[in-house]
Amino acid sequence: MKTSRTLWPLGLAAALALGACSTGTPKVSAVDNQAEPTVLLVPLRVEDPAHGSGCWAQFYSKRDFQGDVVTLVGPATLQSLDKGTARQLQRDIDSVTVGPRATLEVYQHAMFRDRTVSFPANSREGGLVSRLGFGGRIEAMKLNCK
Repeated sequence: MKTSRTLWPLGLAAALALGACSTGTPKVSAVDNQAEPTVLLVPLRVEDPAHGSGCWAQFYSKRDFQGDVVTLVGPATLQSLDKGTARQLQRDIDSVTVGPRATLEVYQHAMFRDRTVSFPANSREGGLVSRLGFGGRIEAMKLNCK
């Protein structure tokens, strides 16, 4: 019994120390006396119902389907990839996957001019630079649905 009485103050001190270090209590801002918001980063998979149609193409920023991914749901016609955020897409496409009910045509120049390469449904190309033959830069594209 004597041992438990001498350990009791140490247990209380440990519990108080842990409570002081706890992040479970929200911080309160002195300005508006409101709790700071809690931000949780949770892995989340969101699927667009349009993907179920099978008419889509996914573009990857690196070879062999690696890097950032952009999905285009069709039917879609992009006359030029040289404006705004499409300019970055133009530079970053290095591999592509085409959905089961889609066909993709990519063009060397804007307005569907000059050389074109077609990708049939369910196709995957892990290295566009070698497949395209025109330096890998795509300036226009059409995604058609079956």
